[in-house]
Amino acid sequence: MLTTSDFKKGLRVEVDGQPWTVVSTNTQSPSARGAATLVKCRLRNVLDGSISDRTFKSGEKFSAPDLQFRPASYLYSEPDGAETVFHFMDAASYEQFFLRDTELGDDAQWLVDNLEVRAVVYNERVVGIELPQFVEMVLETVEPGSRGDTASGGVTTNAYTASGVRVQVPLYINAGDTVRIDTTNGNFKDRVSG
Repeated sequence: MLTTSDFKKGLRVEVDGQPWTVVSTNTQSPSARGAATLVKCRLRNVLDGSISDRTFKSGEKFSAPDLQFRPASYLYSEPDGAETVFHFMDAASYEQFFLRDTELGDDAQWLVDNLEVRAVVYNERVVGIELPQFVEMVLETVEPGSRGDTASGGVTTNAYTASGVRVQVPLYINAGDTVRIDTTNGNFKDRVSG
């Protein structure tokens, strides 16, 4: 059993019979004597990606959802009307499955060919993916930077990948460089080649 004291970003809990992922959490101490400590959290539904802001009393108990994680790799995407369909392959069974951009949400921007991910399986159905912490992407364009403002020590400029991801990079990074980007916050980690 999980309690509200276990809540942290990325934790998965079952609330009202649905699997949810904790996006953020905030504990509020009581202002009146005898009042309960409240835990406010933002949850993302694993099945449909919807967001819910919920408040729980400190110490409330939850069960862990019956989720399985299987290694998979991203293959390709194709348009399907107004949506985009992303195709993946299960690394163990070699079976292919697909997810729509509405199911992936912001995770779709990090997908590059042959990216190793973990398929999230709930009740024998793939409901999403879990990205690795770092993704290597080639920068398509890098805006020119100005070296005049070096007092802060960390001078950066905007760079864009082919998929449209914007990332702040140091001035020594050029278009065509492959960089490692943190998928949790979109920050530049380091240059892989260049």
